[in-house]
Amino acid sequence: MYNVRDLAITLKTLFEARNFLHRFEAAQIYYTQCYNNQSRASRKHQMNVKTARLYISHFIQVLNLAVLRDEIKVAHKELYGLPASNTVPDLLSEAALVEWGKKIIEGEQQRTTQGGIPIYNPTIARVKVHYDIFLESYERQKNYQALTNRSLDELASMRGRADELILDIWNQVEAKYQDITPNDTRLEKCRDYGLIYYYRSSEKVKEEKEISC
Repeated sequence: MYNVRDLAITLKTLFEARNFLHRFEAAQIYYTQCYNNQSRASRKHQMNVKTARLYISHFIQVLNLAVLRDEIKVAHKELYGLPASNTVPDLLSEAALVEWGKKIIEGEQQRTTQGGIPIYNPTIARVKVHYDIFLESYERQKNYQALTNRSLDELASMRGRADELILDIWNQVEAKYQDITPNDTRLEKCRDYGLIYYYRSSEKVKEEKEISC
């Protein structure tokens, strides 16, 4: 326990450092919580992505086969936003799944409303169930990511003040003990306040030569 009069730093600096530390630790804990929440949700979300991609892709393939068998007119593919060619759009990105899932569901509803025979195996109802599950987790995951990014930005914005306080404490401690000899004693007192000294390579060589002499 330090006597107030023996402190190497001012009470003002000590008060500021303690207050800042509490806020910094709270910000760090909050960031960790946000990151963990995002990570946990991500595992389930990826399963939803995989399932939605499977159903949307399969529905489009079945639609293309129906067109090849002349069960559905080629012109009706425009309702789905699909090209006349029997290709499946790139569904690798989540944004693409959002876009094409919406187009496929709306296209099938429009075609059947006009009297077209519904596609089965999978039905659009089954596709919509898995698409809605994916869409919900997609929006939730975006919210988790936004919270994580904001909390990280908040933490990063505090580092400048942290560096200022550390430098201020460092300078005050060194100034307090600058006249103490021998040097090892001075360094030991500084270390009590958390000051860590590292020798440069040239200084290590010099010290080793002095010891050998």
